[in-house]
Amino acid sequence: MRYLVFLLALFATAARAEEAKPFNPSDYPPGVQKALHYANEECESQGGGAVTFAADTVRKIDLTGDGRDDYVVDFRDTKCGERETTYCGTGGCVMTILVTLPDGRVRPVFDGYVRSYKIVAPPIKRAARTIRFDLHGSFCGGFGAQACWKEKAITATPFAFRQP
Repeated sequence: MRYLVFLLALFATAARAEEAKPFNPSDYPPGVQKALHYANEECESQGGGAVTFAADTVRKIDLTGDGRDDYVVDFRDTKCGERETTYCGTGGCVMTILVTLPDGRVRPVFDGYVRSYKIVAPPIKRAARTIRFDLHGSFCGGFGAQACWKEKAITATPFAFRQP
């Protein structure tokens, strides 16, 4: 029993240590750092203070199915000084998707406002993942509050959602 309590305490301590690690943009490739720099530029242009990134601002995951890490940069919980809504509006929050190319460079393939998203597991191993985007209703011919979902398989080809 003591051994079990010890193991649980050890896991809890490790989880807190992981959560306590501050977000560091330099942990990511230059292309991702450039996307993160947007937050600083936007905050400065609005006369804000220091930018605070959430621990999960960058999600590292193979989206294209090529075995290389790709990145989802989601500014949903990023703060500009004391402001929590600098990077979000009625259309959602700023999100950038970057894929890693065979030569190691990182290329942005999407940059826009998204209310939420869900990464769908690929039907077969080593295939591109599909992301289901919850967008502003106007992207589906409606208006703000109306449901609007679009799906896109992620490849190295840039894409954008257009309003009809």
